[in-house]
This record gives sequence, C-alpha cells and structure tokens, in this order.
Amino acid sequence: MSNTPGGASGFDQSASSRDADADVARREHLNRVMLQAATGDQAAFAELYRLTASRVFGTIVRMLHDHGEAEDLLQEVYTTAWRRIDAFDPARGGAMTWLITLARNKTIDRLRQHRDAQLDDEQALELPAEDPTPAALAEASQERLRLERCLAQLDPQQGRAVREAFFSGATYSELAARLRVPLGTMKSWIRRSLMQLKVCLEQ
Repeated sequence: MSNTPGGASGFDQSASSRDADADVARREHLNRVMLQAATGDQAAFAELYRLTASRVFGTIVRMLHDHGEAEDLLQEVYTTAWRRIDAFDPARGGAMTWLITLARNKTIDRLRQHRDAQLDDEQALELPAEDPTPAALAEASQERLRLERCLAQLDPQQGRAVREAFFSGATYSELAARLRVPLGTMKSWIRRSLMQLKVCLEQ
C-alpha cells in the first residue's frame, strides 16, 4: 500500500495547528484569570501565581544568577502585581507579558543597586546605559521596606500563610494542614490578609 503523498506534511501541519490553538487557549485563560484577580478575587490571584510563577522566577534567576535573591524578588513582583493589577489591559498585551515585563523591570532595578555586580553581555544589553537616578534607587528601597513593614503588621500565623501561599506555592489545603486550622479558616485568613496588605501598601 503506497503512502498518501504529502501525508507526513499534512500530519505535521495539523499538529502545529493544534499546538497553536492550545497556546491561544492558554493565553486567553490566563488573561481571564488576570482580569478576575483585578476585581479583588484572591482565589483568582492564587491561580495566577500557580500558572505563572515558575516562568517569572526563571526570568529573574537568569538575570540575577542568585537563587536566594531571585526568590526574594519574586515575592516583590507578585506583591507589586497585586497592587497594580488594575493597570492590566489585555488589549495592550497578555497577562504573562505584563508579569514578565514587571519582573524584568524589578530585576533591572535590583541589578542597578549592585554597583559591584559583574554583568554578562546579555544583561548589560538589557540595562539602560544611563546611571539610575537617586530617586529611582530610593523608590525601590522604600518599596521593599514598605512591603516588609506591611507583612510584619499581619498576625504571625496569617503572615506565614500569605508568604507560603503566594511566594512558595503552597495550596490552601497544605497550609490548613501545616497550621492545623480548618480549610475555611485558612481561606478567610488569606483573603483578610491580602486585603490588609493592599490597604497598607496603598497608604
């Protein structure tokens, strides 16, 4: 039996089409999650973190070359995203692009502060040629201090829950088990803590 001419090519094109459709579906789903999170939906924000954190972290760690500092900066990125999520506009770009841009800008700010950092060629190209202004350095430093101050104002257990949920990827069920509280209580803790953080950071 002879093969149908172009059969393999047709199969490849079909597979490529399916992959493209899947990518579009993922982007559209992520945009919907982002828009839902922008309404103040903490569960949607947790889902956004679950779907995007690994890629955002990869972007940061490739630029910083420091795993521990990248984890610290990842926390800042998602805290800032929570504060500024109202600015997301899917007409101007997808949710992942928005988050990656935020992560790159935060990382560049951090690199600017390490005046003795040895940047590789790729990183040097990513950094603007001009020196950072004192105002830019002060703003980045103040934002980190404000975040730590606001986290410190949370109840210790609730603060731990927020950190582990959004910066370590723990689920509500895992946190409830670790802290030995009912699942409903844990969800309330996270919801209430996020609202406290948002109010505090906007002051």
